Amino acid sequence: MSAFLQAQHLTRRFGGLVAVNDVSFEVERGEIFGLIGPNGAGKTTLFNVMTGLAPPSAGALIFEGKSITGFAPHRVAALGIARTFQNIRLFGNLSALQNVMIAEHIHTRSGLITGILGLPPAPAEERRTRERAREMLHLVGLETRGEEKAKNFSYGDQRRLEIARALALRPRLLLLDEPAAGMNPNERNALSDFIRRIHDQFKLTVLVIEHHVPLVMGLCDRVAVLNFGQLIALGAPAQVQNNPAVIEAYLGN
Repeated sequence: MSAFLQAQHLTRRFGGLVAVNDVSFEVERGEIFGLIGPNGAGKTTLFNVMTGLAPPSAGALIFEGKSITGFAPHRVAALGIARTFQNIRLFGNLSALQNVMIAEHIHTRSGLITGILGLPPAPAEERRTRERAREMLHLVGLETRGEEKAKNFSYGDQRRLEIARALALRPRLLLLDEPAAGMNPNERNALSDFIRRIHDQFKLTVLVIEHHVPLVMGLCDRVAVLNFGQLIALGAPAQVQNNPAVIEAYLGN
C-alpha cells in the first residue's frame, strides 16, 4: 500500500539559487508530520511546491497514488489539500464569515448565473454555506465575531481565522505554515491541543512547519529537518532531536 503523500526528489530553483534540493519523504495517512529547519532552509518553498504555488524544477509529488506534480492551486485544493500561510493571506476588508464562506464555495454546485439570478438551488446552498462557515468559526472560537472585518482581528485571531478557512475546504491533508508564530507559551499549548483535536475530529493528515521546536516535538509523530534546502534528518521526534546534524544545524543554535 502506497503512502498517502510522497515527495520524490523535489527540487525548486530560483535562477542560480536552489531553495529545495532533491527532497524525498513519505507521509502516512493520519500522521501529524513536522517540518523544521533554520530560517532560509526551504520549508515554505517546499509547501509552495506541494500546493501548486511554485512548480517544481524537478521531481514529483504523489497524492494517494497519483501524480499531482505541477497542478495549479485550485486543482490541489479540490483534491482535499488545504494550507495556511506564513504571511497571513486573509481578505482584510471582508468579514470573518465571508472569508470562510469563500472557501466553502468550492463545494457548491450552483453556477455563477444561477447564483446571480437567485434561482434554486442557490439560496438553499447559500444558507448551507453560511451555516457551515459559522460552524468553522465556532470550532476556532470566533463564533461571536463573524461580522467583524478580518483586518481588525489580532494577529493570533487572524491565525485562527485562517485555519477556519482552510478547514472549510474540507481537507484530508492540512498544511500549517508556522501556525504558532507570534503566540505566547499558553497560546502555543492551546494551539497544540487544537491541532490534535481537529486531527482527530476530521480524520486529517497534518503537515506542520514550525520554528518552535518543543511544540513540534510534542505534537508530531515524525519530523523531517531541512537545512539549505536539503533533507538532513527524518524520523521520530526523539531520534531527530538527538541527531548530531540537526543539533548543529538548528537545535543547537
